[in-house]
Amino acid sequence: MERTFVLLPSSQTGPRKCSNKYELILVSPRNYFLYTPLLPAVATGTIEQRSIVEPVRKIMRNKGKYYEAICQDIDPKNKNIVACFPKDTGLEEACFRIPYDILVVAVGSINNTFGCPGVEENTFFFKSITDANKLRRQVSECFERASLPELERAERQKLLSFVVVGGGPTGVEVAAELHDMIDEDLSRLYPELIQDVRIRIIELQDHLLSTYDRAISNYTAKTFKRAGIEAMVNSKVQEVRRGAVIVKLPDGSTQEVPFGACVWSTGVAIHPLMKQLQERLPEGTQTNFRSILTDGYLRAEGSNGSIFAVGDASSIAQPRAMQMAGELFTEADINKDGKLQLSELRMMLNKASSQYSHFAEHARFLDGKYGVYRWGNMVKGAVESANRLNPVARKQQPGTGIMAELNENSELTEEQFVDLLKKIDNGLRALPATAQVAKQQGEFVAHLMHKHRVRPGEVLPKDAKAFKYSHKGSLAYVGKDRAVMDVPGVSPLTGYGAGLLWRGFETYSQISFRNLFLVSVDWVRTKAFGRDISRV
Repeated sequence: MERTFVLLPSSQTGPRKCSNKYELILVSPRNYFLYTPLLPAVATGTIEQRSIVEPVRKIMRNKGKYYEAICQDIDPKNKNIVACFPKDTGLEEACFRIPYDILVVAVGSINNTFGCPGVEENTFFFKSITDANKLRRQVSECFERASLPELERAERQKLLSFVVVGGGPTGVEVAAELHDMIDEDLSRLYPELIQDVRIRIIELQDHLLSTYDRAISNYTAKTFKRAGIEAMVNSKVQEVRRGAVIVKLPDGSTQEVPFGACVWSTGVAIHPLMKQLQERLPEGTQTNFRSILTDGYLRAEGSNGSIFAVGDASSIAQPRAMQMAGELFTEADINKDGKLQLSELRMMLNKASSQYSHFAEHARFLDGKYGVYRWGNMVKGAVESANRLNPVARKQQPGTGIMAELNENSELTEEQFVDLLKKIDNGLRALPATAQVAKQQGEFVAHLMHKHRVRPGEVLPKDAKAFKYSHKGSLAYVGKDRAVMDVPGVSPLTGYGAGLLWRGFETYSQISFRNLFLVSVDWVRTKAFGRDISRV
């Protein structure tokens, strides 16, 4: 798996310069840094892959050592790791052990299939350069195959059907870039095929870009509708077969959606290495099933300050709502009937989010008709769990004890509410799993180690400030040189102006000046000469 793993063993010397304060070792199976926000553009040839990668050794020069290897094991007790040279290189595997004083893990997350059958076998994930290249080749192959003579119309329509699962920023940008490539380039090369092309985006919520301002979601929906991109909202993927997605529609019926290529861009899950680390740390210190639980300084709970975790691999510990369960239930039970309807639950979550910030995410997910599925059936599971332990409650709710279909009138007893809070607390993520968060956390850890001589087990100086995330805003490209921007304190920005700002930001944010120059050239090249659709 292409993830980055950072190791920082301290040296015995103590000059003030950070490069002399620590001996730095970086371990990663990928020998380059990747600017992931432009992966959708790479998948369609708008940007070339070499333009958004920078060699690790070039950045690490004169700063420390780099080993191209995959971390297979972390031993927090003896403070060492086991790393192995990647098997996919075609060379013999070589494993070695490295001791550490301080470990920084930034391995990210893996794709979450939510237990949906057929996802891994029949869809394209979208987290790496390899994923982007696979999609680019598949689209090219679909058009070439569809252009062959004596092909039945149904087969041609299937080949030219492209499905994106997930209506978040990645899914929206993949759909938008696909449309641009087909509309601006492939329509000239395959004019006889364009009438059979369909792009669909499937989203569980009742609107795209659900974490953005609602005005932005509405603008995106209108833009996609004008472009001919079909948004299947309030729809849940039940199964992915070879060449077809089985979708549950809002009315409860199912539909088989054929495809030539399907992109799975929804949800992340804990990295296996982090799951292993949780089991190695003292019992009771790691209660979050999504990622490594850290303190405000991003130090893993139970590691005695020797392990830092950043990005998708970490979650900062928050106040536990379980401690106030009884008080929250009493306050939320407006009609005092001893039960909470989902409408009352949503009001409680919104109100309590000022104290328990992670509640806001769950309240927002309850807004949509099928938003409860975003909890991973958490509400349903809470009822099931409580009813299994309480036969009386099960008898009182015949047929609905497991709440097969949740709606505004569905009710939770106090026992079920307590179980639900426990699940939310254990699964909370204080910050979104975005590159913006990971970047700020990485810079925080670097600054902390540069300013203070961090030693495991030692109390940090009083002037050491805990990590505080500063949200700069959210952007997404929606096609035809248009973009959307959700910036704090500013009205939502949409259209061509936002498109220029988006393009400028993504260019300026490149890893190096070399990347900035190459990306700029790619934007101009694509406009002047079109995309290269060659399958090489």
